[in-house]
Amino acid sequence: MLPDFRVRQRDYLLEIARVITQDLDLDQVLARILQHAADLLAGQAGLVALRGNTGGWNLAASYGIPDALIQYLDPILSAVPDHEDPARFELPEVSRMLARLAREASLGLFTGVGLPLIAQNRVLGVIFVFRNYRGIFSPEDRLLLQSFADQAAIAVQNAQLYEHTAQEKRRTDAILDAVADGILILAADRTIERCNPAFERLSGRRANDMIGRKHSEVIQFNEIEHGPTLEQSEAGGWPLTPTATLYVEGDLERPNGTKLAVGVTYAPLLTREGQLLNVIASVRDVSHFRQAEEMQSTFISVISHELKTPVALIKGYVGTLRREDVRWDSKTVQDSLTIIEEEADHLAELIENLLDASRLEAGALSLNATDLSLPRLVERIAERFRTQTDKHTITVEFPEDYPVILADEQRIGQVLLNLLSNGAKYSPKGGVIAITGQVRPEHVVVCVSDQGPGIAAGDIPHIFDRFYRAGEAQRSTKGAGLGLYLTRAILEAHGGSIWVDPQYKDGACICFSLPRSQ
Repeated sequence: MLPDFRVRQRDYLLEIARVITQDLDLDQVLARILQHAADLLAGQAGLVALRGNTGGWNLAASYGIPDALIQYLDPILSAVPDHEDPARFELPEVSRMLARLAREASLGLFTGVGLPLIAQNRVLGVIFVFRNYRGIFSPEDRLLLQSFADQAAIAVQNAQLYEHTAQEKRRTDAILDAVADGILILAADRTIERCNPAFERLSGRRANDMIGRKHSEVIQFNEIEHGPTLEQSEAGGWPLTPTATLYVEGDLERPNGTKLAVGVTYAPLLTREGQLLNVIASVRDVSHFRQAEEMQSTFISVISHELKTPVALIKGYVGTLRREDVRWDSKTVQDSLTIIEEEADHLAELIENLLDASRLEAGALSLNATDLSLPRLVERIAERFRTQTDKHTITVEFPEDYPVILADEQRIGQVLLNLLSNGAKYSPKGGVIAITGQVRPEHVVVCVSDQGPGIAAGDIPHIFDRFYRAGEAQRSTKGAGLGLYLTRAILEAHGGSIWVDPQYKDGACICFSLPRSQ
């Protein structure tokens, strides 16, 4: 039979071991350890002080210490200076300060003993037990307290590991929730274990409707643009190595019947034994990349056509005029040179528009704003334009009190010229091109209208897009689809806007606004 003391020691340590494995509340575990340690050592009070991960000490648990005394402990503990070797410098200082506090608080009747809490060569804290009578703690007392200190160190280490794991989980959750790409975490059997909010938005499904379902039920492609699907790759033995990523691109089907162009990258997560644990799927919206590719293709097609036509005309007329076997009369020569000049101007305008478009993309479209009288500028441009057409009547109507605004005269002139050119271009049979002005409290408005066939309702939302040209316009008129795009950019750089008047029925009417100078 074990002595009663040994039985109690064994029972206490077994209970503490059980509590450590079942209870994650560190405060309760430390309080239980401290109470049992004081009981077995015939102590009347005790405390556990813990060291922070980056230094600093604080009271973690106490037993039998009056509240009036506890309020002095945290300032005392926080006064312990940090040191890179806490076992040699901080622990002795903490023990010395606690022992002095015990003597001063009890007029010398208290004695105490403290032992460090150390795990994996790292100082976690100290456990301290007080007696209210004189006497030295024996080696057996210290050995007994050490067993409780070891249990306390295990409890602290477990709690810190748990907190670290919980913190890492919170960090991972925050990253998954914040990342712009959709993320799917698949189990080894391709069941969806988790998805982030970005994937909910991309797929048009709720997370609760996807968790537990098979990957093939959620990732369904209407059309594959690149690469094999996950199921096809697995049939071929994927993954063969831990770094064997897989990429597939296609149109993802969504529950509402729409499709979204996505690129999906699959990465395997293997155990140390090489067994597949998870598959991480990263889903990215690639529709804007496709739009960029389509825009690039459109750009090459439009620009090559727009450059080819004037160059061919210039080359043709120059080659004709240079023929030595024919003598051209003066009128023919002048007509040919006029066409050459017009086509050269067209080339120069196209090149300037391309340069402006590139400046706009680079954010380098500069403005030189000065006081500007729009009625005078409009009248000047209209007068110049009247000499270029004999089919159209150009009218200008502005109120007498039209205010002076702050704007770049050259750029606004470019806007007006473009709108006038479009008005003439898209009303080939002639008619009136009217320029009117209106004054509103916060801005001024200018409208340019023609008597052509007008703008189709389906084209109105797109006519200010880069390189956009309506089907009829592509067949009947020249242009690269940059004029209205640059016009909108210039006006927006001034703080204004541009739109099509949907109420105008006798042709097309495009209006723009500019802020009034304050």
